[in-house]
Amino acid sequence: MRKFETFSGIAVPMERANIDTDMIIPKQFLKSIKRSGFGPNLFDEQRYLDEGQPGMDCSQRPLNPDFVLNQQRYQGAQVLVAGENFGCGSSREHAPWALDDYGFKVIIAPSFADIFFNNCFKNGLLPVVQPVEVVRQLISDIKNNEGYQLKVDLQQQRIIKSDGSELAFDVDEFRKYCLLNGLDDIGLTLQDADSIKHYESKMKSITPWLFADAEQ
Repeated sequence: MRKFETFSGIAVPMERANIDTDMIIPKQFLKSIKRSGFGPNLFDEQRYLDEGQPGMDCSQRPLNPDFVLNQQRYQGAQVLVAGENFGCGSSREHAPWALDDYGFKVIIAPSFADIFFNNCFKNGLLPVVQPVEVVRQLISDIKNNEGYQLKVDLQQQRIIKSDGSELAFDVDEFRKYCLLNGLDDIGLTLQDADSIKHYESKMKSITPWLFADAEQ
């Protein structure tokens, strides 16, 4: 998992509540356990005018010109600002995979579904909770100012708006540490690789019969 670094990126508004994981990445695309390759099918049913199926060349599919991600002003967006209860529905980890693969680094919303919220941190995404009125003002600012950018500083736990004003946000210290250092569950485990090897070596000498089959 890559390290989360301070950045400034274009923000895109998605004015609706209860955006579920099936809307984020429809069920027919859940045929891979790789973390990459899901970006082209992010918000597939809203993004394209035809019905998407696995293996289709998305570059040849007709785009829905009314969908926000297809508008020229939001190309390259890295910050998604949405309504309440973002990521509700099924627990599929493919949802944060698709958001990350598209290029999003931060999602700002008044609230998140618990499982989606946890999955974001495990996949390098930063979910930021802000009050409803703050999110509404952000969406208004984004819509009224083309190319609107937000600077996100995880170390200082601040979002800096285009006018220089700042929004503070809370984040669990352990999750913050993992994001800043690019550590997912596997990365955390590998930090103790030497200790694990030492333990295995010791157990082989104490209880060699437990390892007999593995060594054949």
